[in-house]
Amino acid sequence: MSQSAGFDSEFSYELCVCRWAELAWPPGEPVGDPDSTAATTHIVARQLGTHKRRWDTVVVEVDPAELEKRAAFGDAELDSDLLHIVRNAPAEWAWYREALPKPDYPWRYVREAVHRAADRDILHTRRAGNRIEIKRIAPYPDWLVRLVAIENKPDLDASAARRLGDQLSHDVGVGLADEVWVATRRTGELVEPALLEALPVEAGILTTEFDDGVDAESAQIDWHPTVLTPTHDAAHRTARRLELAERAYGRGWRGYHETMRPDCRAFELRRHGRALVPWCRAKGCHQSASMCAGSCADFSPEPPAWRMRGWPIAGGPGAASRRLLADRADRDNS
Repeated sequence: MSQSAGFDSEFSYELCVCRWAELAWPPGEPVGDPDSTAATTHIVARQLGTHKRRWDTVVVEVDPAELEKRAAFGDAELDSDLLHIVRNAPAEWAWYREALPKPDYPWRYVREAVHRAADRDILHTRRAGNRIEIKRIAPYPDWLVRLVAIENKPDLDASAARRLGDQLSHDVGVGLADEVWVATRRTGELVEPALLEALPVEAGILTTEFDDGVDAESAQIDWHPTVLTPTHDAAHRTARRLELAERAYGRGWRGYHETMRPDCRAFELRRHGRALVPWCRAKGCHQSASMCAGSCADFSPEPPAWRMRGWPIAGGPGAASRRLLADRADRDNS
């Protein structure tokens, strides 16, 4: 995949950065180093953030033992209301209004969340007269270690750097993430242009080379980040970070099979090293998610005969692509 063919959209570059992060995070350490002092594993998510700020790539560093305990609460993410319930549910039966901290919204929404938690088997409930009593199924684990944000800019020219600089300054000031990075394409110049741009000095810089495929050696550190100091109060910051970590846990990053059209006969997945990147035969490029939609003039649905195929591509190539991407999103980083 050439640079021009591979990065005609930031979307395909983003997929490569995410796959590299799965393979090689944290940067600068030998992959699979048994002597590493970082007793963590990690989850990679794409397009994740708050209503004020969305990051291209998020790396959630987690404690492996605590992550195993998180599995008791199911594979699906826990939203803020469910987190409020499971993090504070008592070890013994108690009326939910006495067991849980008073929320800053009406109790009826807490009651709704209690019922949702019970329906998902992540909370024990019973009735005691007119009251609903609750008891935890297990303590909610302290599984999140660090949250790292990466902004992906394959071509970081001066105007892009100015816009990105403002966003990174916000990230540095708020300190919701522990580190922020910029990933950009390596130019091979003596001094990488990204080092000369007006980016916050607290942001790390990764330069990438994906011409020959994505693998653990596809990125290198050109500038180390500074660990950020949070400005939110500890309880608020912990809650927001857990919400983001839960979304990463439940959704993964390869969800583009749900927003693109693998059922189009022009859609295919091309292997690029250890990454799978979508390719549009009609346009002759690695398309973006916005390009690959039902409104596309080149959209050509697979004929019914394809969708009726049996083994080894049951349901046709489009269905096979959807299954493959869904399986890879199921916490399979191999």
